[in-house]
Amino acid sequence: MSVERLGYLGFAVKDVPAWRRFLGQQLGLMEAAAQPDATCFRMDSRAWRIAVHEGQEDDLAYAGYEVASAAAMEKMADTLRKAGVEVRVGAEALARRRKVLGLIEFADPFGLPLEIYYGGSEVSDQPFVASAGVSGFLTGDQGIGHFVRIVADAQVALRFYTEVLGFRLTDVIDMTLAPGMVIPTYFLHCNGRHHTLALAAFPVPKRIHHFMLEVKSLDDVGYAFDRLGGDNCLTTTIGRHSNDQMVSFYCASPSGVEVEFGWGARVVDASWSVGRHDVPSMWGHKPLRAPG
Repeated sequence: MSVERLGYLGFAVKDVPAWRRFLGQQLGLMEAAAQPDATCFRMDSRAWRIAVHEGQEDDLAYAGYEVASAAAMEKMADTLRKAGVEVRVGAEALARRRKVLGLIEFADPFGLPLEIYYGGSEVSDQPFVASAGVSGFLTGDQGIGHFVRIVADAQVALRFYTEVLGFRLTDVIDMTLAPGMVIPTYFLHCNGRHHTLALAAFPVPKRIHHFMLEVKSLDDVGYAFDRLGGDNCLTTTIGRHSNDQMVSFYCASPSGVEVEFGWGARVVDASWSVGRHDVPSMWGHKPLRAPG
């Protein structure tokens, strides 16, 4: 058994209004119906995909992975328990807030709260309308995108996510962060998306380095690059990655967590062979801010 896709992300942030502007006016997500404890945003026909909660962490608070049914969720719960992971059956009140039929809660080996759920709510009677110049986001069977998880020990995390949650290794990039400092980054898939998760022991004081949203056209990337450039939050130029070959750029969220905004990633299929790379980008992705 494996999780099937990344379904939602929740952030705890100090400045909710800044995040509302960032996700809506700058990145183009659609603000969803209000919830008592969160401001939520849509990317497609689902009721919500990203939630922003008031909090002091300024970091990812939880991630939700989707499976097809209650039976699949129970099988995942059994696998987690056999691996020695504490699993809690999500309370009905939490399931209502998440707008799902059911969920379980647990944490990865380095303390990131995770949820596995089934039965996400559709609101197809309320068409998705982007808040800025975006033709649409690539979601569906590939989920909402990916994030790069920062961990103390990448091998421990790799064993958990592959042997317990069922992710498969796509490829590895040996990242040179400084002369003599090379840190491998492991890219994992659970569906056709090249990677839904990446793992790295980077010296970053956050749970994640960035999360990625994929749009449906190259022009969407260009328009967003121009919008965000006017607000001085871009952190890289546009570039193309060596492994998934996505054309993208990076920008800083109001909490410092970065966002990759891209288009055109290649898809993993049954014939995929694990690969290795020495550099993260074929071209571009030049830094626009000094490190630190």
